[in-house]
Amino acid sequence: MLDRTVVNDFLMEQLEEIKIPKNIKLNKLVECFSQYTEDDYYERLKDNFKSFFNYGNPDWKWINERIKSTEMI
Repeated sequence: MLDRTVVNDFLMEQLEEIKIPKNIKLNKLVECFSQYTEDDYYERLKDNFKSFFNYGNPDWKWINERIKSTEMI
C-alpha cells in the first residue's frame, strides 16, 4: 500500500503547472491516484512473477545467479 502522504507530495510537485478543478478535492484525488497506481503495481508484480519464475518452470540456476548478483550490491 502506498504512503498517501508521499503520493500527496508527489502530486503537488507534479501538478504544479496544472490547475485542479474546484470540484475535485485533493484528498480524493490522492486516494484515487493511489488506488490506480496500486492496481497497476499489482498487475506488474504478477507479470514479473510469471517471467521471473519462467511461467511455472523456474530456471533455478539463473535465479541463483540473480541472487548472487544482488548480494554484491
